[in-house]
Amino acid sequence: MAPRLKVFRWSDGFHAFSVAATSRPKALEAWGSRQDLFASGLAEEIREGEDYEAALARPGEVVERGLVIDVAEIKPKPRSRTARKSAADAARRRRVEAAEARLAEIDASTRELLASFDARIAQLSHEREKVSAKARLRRHGALKAIRKARASG
Repeated sequence: MAPRLKVFRWSDGFHAFSVAATSRPKALEAWGSRQDLFASGLAEEIREGEDYEAALARPGEVVERGLVIDVAEIKPKPRSRTARKSAADAARRRRVEAAEARLAEIDASTRELLASFDARIAQLSHEREKVSAKARLRRHGALKAIRKARASG
């Protein structure tokens, strides 16, 4: 008894490829596919329709049919990996922008602190000059007193 034929079909989106074969591996071989189209969900077993009838009429031979696609009827696919990646990129951009904003705040705060330190240093330098000037005057006065005491004495 000959093995029972099953009809398998896969589509690349523009064409449907059908074959009547005894097993999935035989169908993959007929299609010339190195990839398991069944595991990825691209291929399936069919039990009715015009592709089914055409494949049974020519067992082991690949029957190709062009698909008529109405672009208006094509529904958007769920978010693809690219869309997820662009969403991840957007989230990463927002985190970078937030970090850059925080860095700008830190830089501004640091500039303010440094400016206040510079002002304090200038103030202390001015006070030091005043103290040094007073010390010079006192020293000068003391030296004058010593000279005067030596001269009179």
